[in-house]
Amino acid sequence: MTDVELAAARIEPYARRTPLLRTEIDGKPLVLKLEHLQRTGSFKFRGALNALLAGGKPDRVVTASGGNHGMAVAEAASVLDIPATVYAPESVPESKARRIVQAGAELVRAGENYAEAAKLAQEQPGMYLPAYDHPDVIAGQGTVGAEIVADASDVDTIVVAVGGGGLAAGTALSADGRKLVTVEPANCCCLHEALAAGTPVDSRVDSVASSALGATRAGQLPFEILQAAQPVSVLVNDDKIIEARDLLWEMFRLAVEPAAAATLAAWLAGEVPGELACLILCGANTDWSPA
Repeated sequence: MTDVELAAARIEPYARRTPLLRTEIDGKPLVLKLEHLQRTGSFKFRGALNALLAGGKPDRVVTASGGNHGMAVAEAASVLDIPATVYAPESVPESKARRIVQAGAELVRAGENYAEAAKLAQEQPGMYLPAYDHPDVIAGQGTVGAEIVADASDVDTIVVAVGGGGLAAGTALSADGRKLVTVEPANCCCLHEALAAGTPVDSRVDSVASSALGATRAGQLPFEILQAAQPVSVLVNDDKIIEARDLLWEMFRLAVEPAAAATLAAWLAGEVPGELACLILCGANTDWSPA
């Protein structure tokens, strides 16, 4: 069995197999993977759970997160009865901070950004679980792509939003030959810059989607996987992300966070190749009012 197949078997009792929505916009067909319906409201639950199950139950788990990964670790640790501490930047959205605490984890606000929070978290006792630069996390995230392949074999392109690269790398491992398109905000694009430079580099973080896609540097392991996969790398502006988010609500009553709408923004801009694309709607952890 592959690492992704092993991950699927481990997490199956706990994670949701999220549905697909086949639809069309302006007469062009597409498939939406409704991963925002996953436990904790994002794909992150899969990777956190797989990592905690794969290596033997730790006495404590510690992580750093801008929100979604922290909620996922908190929930996975609660399911497995493991104490958890989440270090988050001072800028963590209140909606995400509240849900981390509600899931039973200790929340520590520290640092101006993810990198600073992560540095502090790694100094604490317990198993440190990174948000994306970890093989078991990547394999867990890869179960999203595996479900797409199993449930929609006619899809020829899979489109994924990128923060640190864990979901994109996992999807690359499970796409079974399908074209992979990675999407980032134009002002928050660490993978795009890493692919251009041939190595992960420090990048700025300035986007409406930065609470979820706000990594300042692509993870080394995700980068290596994605460099080999040679995805189509697309950048989208913040205004197009918000337009796509509002369109998902107006047309389908799908309430997602800006990060999740980045994939649709790229598709609407004509930047996605292929005849039938599947767009991963990766999260729904935000408080917003539609236009």
